[in-house]
Amino acid sequence: MEPAFARPRWLDRPASVARNRTPADARDALPGISGPAAPPGSKVAPAVDSTGRVGASGTGGPWIRSAWRLPGAAALVVVGTLSAHAQAKQSAQPPDPAAVQRGAYLLTAANCASCHTLPGSGSAHQLAGGRALPTPFGVFFSPNITPDPIHGIGGWTFGDFKRALRRGVSPSNTHYYPVFPYTSYTGMSDSDIEDLWAYLGSVPPVSQPNRPHELGFPYSLRLAMAPWKVLFLDQGPLKPEPGRPPEWNRGRYLVNAVAHCADCHAPRNFLGAVDRGRTMSGTRERLEGYEVPNITPDIQTGIGRWSVGDVTGLLAGRGMRAMHVGGPMREVVRNTSRLSEADRTAMAVYLKSLPPRFGEVKPGGMMGGMCH
Repeated sequence: MEPAFARPRWLDRPASVARNRTPADARDALPGISGPAAPPGSKVAPAVDSTGRVGASGTGGPWIRSAWRLPGAAALVVVGTLSAHAQAKQSAQPPDPAAVQRGAYLLTAANCASCHTLPGSGSAHQLAGGRALPTPFGVFFSPNITPDPIHGIGGWTFGDFKRALRRGVSPSNTHYYPVFPYTSYTGMSDSDIEDLWAYLGSVPPVSQPNRPHELGFPYSLRLAMAPWKVLFLDQGPLKPEPGRPPEWNRGRYLVNAVAHCADCHAPRNFLGAVDRGRTMSGTRERLEGYEVPNITPDIQTGIGRWSVGDVTGLLAGRGMRAMHVGGPMREVVRNTSRLSEADRTAMAVYLKSLPPRFGEVKPGGMMGGMCH
């Protein structure tokens, strides 16, 4: 008869080798256990089900269930539980006020509140989601991103949040649709994601349920997003381009990663991905009834006749051009007007440096109806 479990090979190694075994090594030896490696020096507890058995429900195979017989297994569980408790206690500590302030600035630059707040719902429902986002594929509804533990992100960890922005994956391992612009947010730096997380954890929780998307077949199949990401998701963070001035790199980062301008100012292909060959050239695909203009420096159809100061002034809400801003772009300008003049100028410098591309929609005044 075969033994109840296969003896791990590392138990037969010399004691000196076994003593030097890391938590990551131990995890990798357990079939069926997945997830990131534990940091050096931490303890890893085996999976336990409701009956107290290790590795139940198929998470590890028969020999893991027998791990209780191994010396020190109980100690690992206790230490691992205490470690998890310490981490939970640490995460419950109030965030650094400076990080919260930086996160609020990033949320403004990213225009998050405009999409994640139902128009007319008032400040009491800020970031509670529910705004309809019509697309050719169906109607999407923005989710609740307040720290409500039921309907919002109050039950998330920072790792969950970072993975959502970087990989477009939810805490339950389902794929997000790219109407959530993670294809841009993936370029955000680790420190900026941490600051944004700190701010979102500081806002009042709102117990507002999320509204399901209204999508027909086959767009309702989230599994289709897995091959889509292979084709169209370039995971970040966005690295500075060598040889370019810091101002240009800052503008590139804000335009492409944080403010995600191309997600609206570019046509999309039949699979719903941004046409990278025509980025920032605008599109006739209407957003809330408005066409989106060309913001490349093309002389005839873009902002080629604009100065850096003209673009900066519009983003600040100054001058005649800002008075002509229409549609959702008004919300964008309301947010960019709260950025620093240096950041607005950096964005303008970057936009003016782009290759000129012909666009179907001219920017008008800037905009007989420029939209976001």
